[in-house]
Amino acid sequence: MQQKPQGKRFHRNNMSSQNEFHQDLCDDGGLDCSQTRKERTGCGEYSQLDNSSNTSEITDIDTVLIFPLMETKLYKRRWLMLFIFSAYSMSNAFMWLQYSIIGNIFMRFYNIDSLAIDWLSMIFFLTYIPLILPVMWVLDNRGIRDVVVVGAAFNCIGAWIKTGTAHPDMFDMTLFGQFVCSIATVFILGIPSRLASLWFGQHEVSTACAVGVLGNQMGIAIGFLLPPILVPNVDDMDELAYYIRIMFYTSAGVATLIFILVVIVFQEKPELPPSQSQVQARSTPPEENSYMSSILRLLRNKSFMLLMVSYGLNVGCFYSISTLLNRMIIDQYPGEEVNAGRIGLTIVVAGMAGSLICGIWLDKTKTYKQTALAVYVLSLIGMVIYTFTLNLGYLWVVFVTAGTLGFFMTGYLPLGFEFAVELTYPESEGTSSGLLNCSAQIFGIIFTISQGKIIDRWGTFAGNIFLCIFLLIGSILTGLIKSDLRRQKANLQQAEVRTVSPTGSVTSGKDYGATATVHWQRQS
Repeated sequence: MQQKPQGKRFHRNNMSSQNEFHQDLCDDGGLDCSQTRKERTGCGEYSQLDNSSNTSEITDIDTVLIFPLMETKLYKRRWLMLFIFSAYSMSNAFMWLQYSIIGNIFMRFYNIDSLAIDWLSMIFFLTYIPLILPVMWVLDNRGIRDVVVVGAAFNCIGAWIKTGTAHPDMFDMTLFGQFVCSIATVFILGIPSRLASLWFGQHEVSTACAVGVLGNQMGIAIGFLLPPILVPNVDDMDELAYYIRIMFYTSAGVATLIFILVVIVFQEKPELPPSQSQVQARSTPPEENSYMSSILRLLRNKSFMLLMVSYGLNVGCFYSISTLLNRMIIDQYPGEEVNAGRIGLTIVVAGMAGSLICGIWLDKTKTYKQTALAVYVLSLIGMVIYTFTLNLGYLWVVFVTAGTLGFFMTGYLPLGFEFAVELTYPESEGTSSGLLNCSAQIFGIIFTISQGKIIDRWGTFAGNIFLCIFLLIGSILTGLIKSDLRRQKANLQQAEVRTVSPTGSVTSGKDYGATATVHWQRQS
């Protein structure tokens, strides 16, 4: 049961209504409220709070929020849930890049132009935009397990469709297979922050979100590394078809294994919530978190809207670079398809390290805006350095500058998710993440097409300057975000049990059981 403020300040003359409300809670919950209010501060331990006279001494109370009697617990199997999801995300991310990183080979194999190859990647962005709203609805109404199972099924089906497309006349069918795999992406990208909040405690939630994003980045890394190795640039078309078939069957087998694991092992949520913010989220009546009202509240949240645009600009740049990397490297270093994949691998592996470090740093410091702004500015600097060193003629320099760029640009991915959850709590994590990713897909399409056209007409240098301009705009927008860390406030307020002593003074104690917490919110 939860008492909502209704926009009124709570003063002494409202004490009678508060006591009546408290009595209702006692009647419903079976608590003994004859003379004192009991508040649980641990398993089986209660502190006595005198209601008779001491409350009149508290003059700065704004509202009283009472949450249900619940315990919190961290389950070891939370790491298994995270591992399975990461593997599923990894498989799908590999599908995204397995064409573009050897785009010149597939252009010759299917006899198509560079734009058609780009669409084999951009279809993932295009599919996401119309489908994200219904998928977010499914996530809020059916839960995370159903979303993950359906996504893994689409990923598996799309992979098997592509196994029959290793023939020069089968481009249309391979595009359809990519489309089916792209549907699975809609069921993936918004999950890491939701999974982290459902299963992990407040001091590890950002790290867990980073690990969830890490799975996607691992798939991108493998997508950069394996296709140039599995599909060498040979002249004989039958031999080339054989190598392509091996790649397709390998990815289909992995997708099938992951689908089976998801169906058998993956669970919706733990029996007991892992944190105080989840205690409150489970206590909120469903009608207060309706799907459309939640979206409308997010769209009216100025800080979140600024983050949504800046996140889209950053990740859209990363998508464009990933899709066009083969063209950029081959343009400057002809015949270096394998090294193009290795440079992409360097970008993503460095980004994985950046993601993990950012997640751990956020769990330690909770400095979301400061970290987001610093990482964003460093992404801009990395992009500028990469732009001015790409055409120097030294591949080792490109490896270094690309790794620096990747460390900050892809390291920003989980940071954006977690910052969004903080700014929008108690809204659904899937909804905020979904809107962030929708912004990223839109900018990904715009940047990929635009940069591709610029590269074709004016060269790689001009195309990269184009991205630098938008990263500068994103840095400015990030600096304008107001840091309102709502989830942290909920966790801290629920963890502090303010008890009233016989003399009327207020003392604090830690609540490690997360239970019938009475929250005194002071006037601003």
